[in-house]
Amino acid sequence: MELEKTFTNSIGMQFVRVEAGNFMMGSEKANLPDEIISEKEYLRDGDWDENPIHQVTIANPFYVGIYQVTNLQYEEFQPEHKDLRGKLGFSNEDDEAVVFVDWYDATNFCNWLSEKEGKTYRLPTEAEWEYVCRAGTTSHFHTGDTLPKEFHKNIGESWYPDDARSRGTEEIMQLHVGKTPSNAWGIYDMHGNVEEWCQDWYGPYESDSQTDPIGRENGLYRVTRGGSHSTLLCYLRSANRLGAVPEDKSWYIGFRVVCGEISEVSKSLPVTKVGSWGLNVRKIDVTTGTTQGNPDTPYFEDPIPFVKIPDGSNGPLFSSHNHVPAIVECPNGDMFAAWYSCVTERGRELTLAASRLRHGESEWEEAEPFWGPPDRNNHATSLWRNENGRIYHFNGLSAAATWGPLALIMRYSDDNCATWSKPSFISPEHQLRHMPIASVFRRQDGSILLACDAVTGGNGGTAVWISEDDGETWYDPGAGQGVPDFSAGNSGGWVAGIHAAVVELTDGRLMAFGRGDTIDERMPQSVSEDGGKTWHYSATQFPPVSGGQRCVLLRLQEGPILLISFTGSRKTPETMSILDESGNERNVTGMFSALSYDDGNTWSHIRLITDDGPDREIETMDGRPFIMGFNSAEPGGYLAMCQGQNGIVHLISSKQHYRFNYAWLTQSPPSKVRN
Repeated sequence: MELEKTFTNSIGMQFVRVEAGNFMMGSEKANLPDEIISEKEYLRDGDWDENPIHQVTIANPFYVGIYQVTNLQYEEFQPEHKDLRGKLGFSNEDDEAVVFVDWYDATNFCNWLSEKEGKTYRLPTEAEWEYVCRAGTTSHFHTGDTLPKEFHKNIGESWYPDDARSRGTEEIMQLHVGKTPSNAWGIYDMHGNVEEWCQDWYGPYESDSQTDPIGRENGLYRVTRGGSHSTLLCYLRSANRLGAVPEDKSWYIGFRVVCGEISEVSKSLPVTKVGSWGLNVRKIDVTTGTTQGNPDTPYFEDPIPFVKIPDGSNGPLFSSHNHVPAIVECPNGDMFAAWYSCVTERGRELTLAASRLRHGESEWEEAEPFWGPPDRNNHATSLWRNENGRIYHFNGLSAAATWGPLALIMRYSDDNCATWSKPSFISPEHQLRHMPIASVFRRQDGSILLACDAVTGGNGGTAVWISEDDGETWYDPGAGQGVPDFSAGNSGGWVAGIHAAVVELTDGRLMAFGRGDTIDERMPQSVSEDGGKTWHYSATQFPPVSGGQRCVLLRLQEGPILLISFTGSRKTPETMSILDESGNERNVTGMFSALSYDDGNTWSHIRLITDDGPDREIETMDGRPFIMGFNSAEPGGYLAMCQGQNGIVHLISSKQHYRFNYAWLTQSPPSKVRN
């Protein structure tokens, strides 16, 4: 190491020497001030992954970049990056922090600079980053327990670039480096401006004292630090930890460089263990055939909860709000469910939970984390199994908070959901038309269809993504087709209604039912004759679904299409008339099923999803009660459904798991309460 306090390298990057020392890494019982909590009261004692607080020794001095890497400096290495200047309006000037660089770009820049200068340049470790940021302080920021106004850049949970919810160009921030006061060691922009890639794979902290830690041996996410523009202040604290898929690029993340060798005593911690859903998973396949008796005998099982998170949980999973599930049957007969868990749906804390119902067991296991780059909204999820037993996981990945700026990722499992591949991008751009819905299937022509919300609001429609090479590449056939007028019934480039359920008709056309964009005060139906490029709209016979509700469609093994939906809104359900076994009509409310044997032209065998017994109280989403009985069923929930190898239909709402067979669906409801 050089002995100078500062030096400037050949491309104008300025570095300052940081001496060895000790500090306490992380936070516990932070007691954050009101002005940096905003609506995130759950963060008052710090984020769950910031503890246990532990002593870290930085054994050797090193040099750190006084500023974040700028466009001008980065483009010495990669001149073609100039084409990305000003993307979405961000980072136009030479002295603005470079953005739209992934972890590999940042690492390759360091390697190039090392070779160019004969010195070791690299990304900082997470421990080095926090040590430098604190600069000897123990407060929330190097400025104290609050962050002065000059550091604030569009503080909040941004929807940009979604025109419908953002403030448009008002949310474009200048990213010039060094415009706010430095910390005590002369280093700038440690709180905000842009997040900074670190060397480490992300993983939980250990309580033991450590010397020059370098994170986990492997993982799914690389650590980012410092927070950024367009983010709540609580995520800009010295102790706060963020992370991202290393291939991810956005207008939120740049990087800073250090100069100095990795310590000889540094060693990685073991890879983080998976949740119980991935442990002791049987590898055998279940043979075809029913385990519930004669398939011609009606079968309906009382619902059981699949969301099991202890009350008061405040990370990594949250008892506050659990919603938008997906379900799949594994080849070994286990059921696997995943859903998002959060405090607020738009928050950075939104992550994915999962649970397993093992074959032959009667209760779902406790939920554990499944997927989620830390402090990055992961909205939402879908699961699907192909004919060879491979199970796919699709997910939206936000650039920061909210479900507006989503990229679209995919993973897969070949061992009954015990382990999963690293994520790959179906579409890496953070934009609309990327929020998965639990509607995935193989079409007759061999392609795979995945439905995704096209907008962030309650109206506006659903897009479909198609893969013709078994998931290797994907395209959006309706992109660029223009905004449709759903009420006029003409054609447009996406499905009417968000959260749409899609099914293929016998002649290869696609049919979808969605939420919102109602036609004649009925749920809209969309039909495509060209593989999802354009759609034609009409009203169904069914009431529209609304907030807290999502319908499902599935082509059953027995042939007909199964629809499950609701008789009206969750808060003010309408009544629907059904025919009982005596041929009499009676009015019912809540979740119902209907079968179509003629590709959606007519629907029959309409009945409630209930045991038709005496009224009793059951929990729906987030523990709210509802009455299931003779004339009422669950009033809401985001539904997901699959049919098992034995013919049993598995339906989940946002809380409960229902099981029934085709014979039950075709059985007329009783004329009196079953005992």
